[in-house]
Amino acid sequence: MADPKGFLTTGREAAKTRPVGERVKDWNEVYVPGSLLPIISKQAGRCMDCGIPFCHNGCPLGNLIPEWNDYAYREDWTAASERLHATNNFPEFTGRLCPAPCESACVLGINQPAVTIKNVEVSIIDKAWDSGDVTPQPPERLSGKTVAVIGSGPAGLAAAQQLTRAGHTVAVYERADRIGGLLRYGIPEFKMEKSHINRRIEQMRAEGTKFRTEVEIGKDLDAAKLRRRYDAVVIAAGATVSRDLPVPGRELNGVHFAMEYLPLANKVQEGDLTVSPISAEGKHVVVIGGGDTGADCVGTAHRQGAASVTQLEIMPRPGEERNANQPWPTFPMLYKVTSAHEEGGERVYAVSTTHFEGDEDGNVQALHLVEVEFKDGKLEQKPGTERRIPAQLVTLAMGFTGTDQSNGLVQQFGVELDERGNVARDADYATDVEGVFVAGDAGRGQSLIVWAIAEGRSAARGVDRFLTGASALPAPIRPTDRSLTV
Repeated sequence: MADPKGFLTTGREAAKTRPVGERVKDWNEVYVPGSLLPIISKQAGRCMDCGIPFCHNGCPLGNLIPEWNDYAYREDWTAASERLHATNNFPEFTGRLCPAPCESACVLGINQPAVTIKNVEVSIIDKAWDSGDVTPQPPERLSGKTVAVIGSGPAGLAAAQQLTRAGHTVAVYERADRIGGLLRYGIPEFKMEKSHINRRIEQMRAEGTKFRTEVEIGKDLDAAKLRRRYDAVVIAAGATVSRDLPVPGRELNGVHFAMEYLPLANKVQEGDLTVSPISAEGKHVVVIGGGDTGADCVGTAHRQGAASVTQLEIMPRPGEERNANQPWPTFPMLYKVTSAHEEGGERVYAVSTTHFEGDEDGNVQALHLVEVEFKDGKLEQKPGTERRIPAQLVTLAMGFTGTDQSNGLVQQFGVELDERGNVARDADYATDVEGVFVAGDAGRGQSLIVWAIAEGRSAARGVDRFLTGASALPAPIRPTDRSLTV
């Protein structure tokens, strides 16, 4: 514990965001560059180095948070980076995108603002990249075994990097034209600039990982051929089937899934398109879904010049403090104002969409909603609360229902599904098909980026044991472990 009085003498101070009027005019990350450098060591010094560090349990990766907080306080950035990478392959991703269940589990957070763990994490890794501490780690010898990883999101990339470093020859298959999965095309540039993905990919290439883009397993390449070509396969294809809203008017032009809308905006930033075919410019935009994906749609609509933005959520507005049924150190459902919400728009809670209204050309022009409330544990409509709001672009951001089964991947492998429609697996992340493993949302269902990376690392250990009979790779979690987080 570098500063025994740090939690008493230093208040919580987080990264500063750029002025709204400035940042909505570009797609750069919302934070003021360099704003953490003058404050981060003192912020790390607020860590109490608890005898029982509940932040470890709050994080599925088991990050060694008090250790790298101590190094960051002492400004030993090389040692901090080593400790950070001991449990997390991609801290620049989690430091920007994770909702920080570790902070919800921080002991200081019982009666004071928690340590800014995410800000310390991202400062350590950014400094590590700037100073050259992040270098390729190719294996000393090759095992002669080959592994195919299907999907290049955080789970697939983590599994691939761990297996490559263990000495196996690994190829990552991605159906999109670029590596990154939803990190690439689901996360807007203003939340994480894609240069962070690009330099990790280059590190992985230098280590020996091979990447195959625009290859969809089940369509472009048969699963049986893949199994014959490789000694093991890891399915990390995510849970990419969007939850639909089957109400009258759903077929109207202008009603889109969030994952139809967001990737096109990212393709503009990649230089593939000049203007997005689905743009919010000059339109009244309605986002259905109150989660992070919905907030991404809100921020994207602001930058495209929407006339108005309204975000709808069927559940009641969460409180600003923990409920009694979500005590510390669990991850509570709290009212959250993201950077996108700071930029404007209206948020409406406890409402349900009844139908969409179109014009004579088949374009959506309005949305009809009604207020809802819980009665006997069920959501019911409140009579007399119906109303109409303008809507010329609607994005459905209500989450995901499971792994895509339309391309034949699941059927061709013949893997068993669990009761929730996810790919079933055992304690080693193995499916019921020999040599086929699963990691991330494909097996867990829609979840957090930290779970994806943790599962990728854990699945890699299972694959390594299958191929060699033993493994020195770490395994942060078991598939059945729900820990304290969501």
